Amino acid sequence: MYAVIDVETTGLYAGRNDRIAEVAVVHVDADGQVTGEWCSLVNPDRDLGPQHVHGISAADVRRAPLFARLAGQVAELLRGRVLVAHNLPFDARFLTAEYLRLGVSVPIHADEGLCTMRLASHFLPGARRGLQHCRAAAGLSPHRAHSALHDAHAAAELFGFYLKMAGSPAPWTEEIAAAARLPWPTIPVDPVDPVRRRAAGLQEEHFLSRLVDRLPRLHEPQGDAYLDLLDRALLDRHISTGEADALVAAAQELGLARADVEHLHQVYLAGLAAVALEDGVLTAGELRDLVRVAQLLGLSRSAVEDALAAAQTRIPGQRLPSEVMRLHPGDIVVFTGDMRVAREVLKEQAQAAGLVPRDGVTKKTRLLVAADPDSMSRKAKQAQRYGIPIVALPVYQQLLAQLP
Repeated sequence: MYAVIDVETTGLYAGRNDRIAEVAVVHVDADGQVTGEWCSLVNPDRDLGPQHVHGISAADVRRAPLFARLAGQVAELLRGRVLVAHNLPFDARFLTAEYLRLGVSVPIHADEGLCTMRLASHFLPGARRGLQHCRAAAGLSPHRAHSALHDAHAAAELFGFYLKMAGSPAPWTEEIAAAARLPWPTIPVDPVDPVRRRAAGLQEEHFLSRLVDRLPRLHEPQGDAYLDLLDRALLDRHISTGEADALVAAAQELGLARADVEHLHQVYLAGLAAVALEDGVLTAGELRDLVRVAQLLGLSRSAVEDALAAAQTRIPGQRLPSEVMRLHPGDIVVFTGDMRVAREVLKEQAQAAGLVPRDGVTKKTRLLVAADPDSMSRKAKQAQRYGIPIVALPVYQQLLAQLP
């Protein structure tokens, strides 16, 4: 009967570069009862915009399907049903734009569905526009906003309240009949699984757990190639989801089992300890750095002690890890994504520190500062292509404070 929809997006402009990052559909029957739900994150193939609003991380959506792969499933969920949403024009514009990018015209129109925000003027006179406010006016409890599935369920419950107030038959019988006649195109259904958000506080498994446990070790026949990639990943003392994926892929391509990689991580930590002890003094900062790297590599605190012991007997000429990243006056920095600090303020701070802010990434760029290090923006893709480090704003601010 009804399909209540909600989308979370990278911005407000469906017809430009903004995209859907999450879509949910909740089915509701004639009595207002929920009969089914479906939700998936969507890879927008760009930066995620105001992440502090929708709370979606690039690490989550980079493994989600593109809308093209979900288009058939979404169409089947909407076919023959009256579309319902809180602020339906917004959701309708974004869904229509996504289908148009695929060269498909779908019968999704705000004037042929039901908007719970618009209906509030009749059923909840005096209520403010927002979904939370309308629900409060209807005596419904608060919900978790800016999650497509939670918002869709919240709108569905509000719509059920309207249905009870309207009585039978519902005053929108024409819309119900029209929805059944709408000519939906045939869109192949890709059997891809929807991807949900991770539960709050749930951490992604360490990338080591995705490697095959295989004994005996291969004695890292191509260990330097893996260590080189590890060097670049650890420049900012953070391993993003994209970097973790790359490390797993590299280990698999090089024929390294989990035991090989764990050994390489120990070798790397020992090399880092050797760098720290070159002057014969281990400072508190250097110890913290070793502990941090050990955590990132899935090693225990005792591994740091072993690394320091191994560093005392380092073989001359042994390969050492790269030093921690440093910025210097004249370095070119570029910013990408929607950060809490205004872009112009970031540029002014960079210039004041002697850095050179630019709008585009080139091979001469020293650093890309991203709202999310797993960003899929055009700038991030270019930086990855050139091997330019990508760091989050807090890391950049630390580097800025350490400028000579």
